[in-house]
Parts: sequence; C-alpha cells; structure tokens
Amino acid sequence: MRPRGRPLVAAVALAAAAPLVLSGCGGVGGLESAGPTPTAVGPVRLWPDLPPASEPPLDYGETDTQSVPGIKAPDNDVHRVDALAVVRAEANAHPDTYSGADGMYEETARQIGRCTTEPAKCPVMRPYYRDLTGNGRDELIVGIRMPDQQVGLRVYLAENDGLTRIMSTIDQVISVELAGRDVIVRAASAGIPGYEYRTAWSWDEQQRAMLPTRDEIVRVKPPVPSPSPTPEPRFVEPTAPPSPSPTPFPSADVLSGEPR
Repeated sequence: MRPRGRPLVAAVALAAAAPLVLSGCGGVGGLESAGPTPTAVGPVRLWPDLPPASEPPLDYGETDTQSVPGIKAPDNDVHRVDALAVVRAEANAHPDTYSGADGMYEETARQIGRCTTEPAKCPVMRPYYRDLTGNGRDELIVGIRMPDQQVGLRVYLAENDGLTRIMSTIDQVISVELAGRDVIVRAASAGIPGYEYRTAWSWDEQQRAMLPTRDEIVRVKPPVPSPSPTPEPRFVEPTAPPSPSPTPFPSADVLSGEPR
C-alpha cells in the first residue's frame, strides 16, 4: 500500500514556508500581486439534443473547379499562357449562363470580345503569378472589372498541360493581397457603413480548390470620398524589407509587382 502520511506532511511544510517566501518579495523590485484571477468559464453547448447534420447541402469548392476548354499550358507553365485568351475561352464556352452567380455578365463578355480592337475598354486587368498551391509552380491570378464596381477574381492551376480554374469569386473589391499562400480579399460591406469584409482564400488539397478558410467583418475608418465614380481596385506595390534579418512572423505581401 502507498503511505498516506508523506503528502500531508509535505503540504504542511510548504504552507509554512510560503509566508516566508512571499514576505521577501514585498521590497523594492519584488513581485507584486495582480489581484484575484477571474474564474475560467468553459463553452456552453446550446440545444445539446439537436442532431448533427448528416450531409452538407453543398460542398465548398465544388463549383469553383473547372477545366478551361481549348487552353494549353506547355510544361505546366502559366507564364506561357495568355490571360486574355483564358478569360475569353471561358466566356465563349458558356454563352447561355451569363450571370453574376456564374462569374460573368453578358455586358462583361461583350467587352472581353472587343479587347483586341478596344484595349482601353478591356475589363481584364493585368495578371499576376504566385505559387498558391505549394507545388513549386506559379498559379495564374486574373482580375476582371464588372458592373456595379464589382471585380471578378479567378485563379488557375496548370496541370496535365492544361488549365483548371481553382477559384472564382465576385465582390465589390477594395484590395487584393497575398499573405504566404493565402489570397486576402477586402470587400465593401453592403448596408453596414464603417465595416468591410475580409476573406482569406486558401488551397485545400482534398478539394483541389481554393476555399474561403477565414471570413470576418472588420470595422474600419470612414471611407474617404473618391473623385472617380468607378474606382479601380487598389494594388499596392510591395516595399523592400527594412533589414535582411528574419522576422518572427511572415509579413503580408500585397498582390502586386511586375509579372514574372
């Protein structure tokens, strides 16, 4: 059997020594009490009898993945692909499904068709390149200006010498940034003045798509009136780091810079 007297003796001895130790901390430079510690409160589950959902109605990423017809990416290199040709191929492949939900408006599709003859009115913005999937190769990032100050944002993965669209979203975009391999989209919050939406899109290996892994509403300063009725989304040029020494946390790299 385990002896029962030793823990009690040790506890009494420790309690007797405690005032001596604490009394030595009351001098200059010693430890001071921060007051009583608040009691920790654990989460409380509401409606514990509610049965869990057996199957979600729609799988995230299911509608965002789509092969681009007629586009080849030799050696799985997106730098060898014309971004305008990619967007035009998607617009021509689905002429009967022009809608905001599908990612293309009929007006935008007509403008894309005239990009060669009217480049100043072309809604397809300059493409960017970044490895978002971690496969060691760049993905193609495309922005498309749309009606009502909206921007369509699309990401394409090169595989099997072709292109697969792995992300598609439309919003009233304020800015688009990169943090590591995440795409951070800041968008206007409709009906909630002084706030904006911030969504982080991340690559999901199981779904083989970019999914909105973090979504939040953030309070911001009151917007400054813009002289332009249709301001273009802001793409800020990256600044050089202050020193070559490593930082404890990776800094957010804005989605900008010259295409590589």
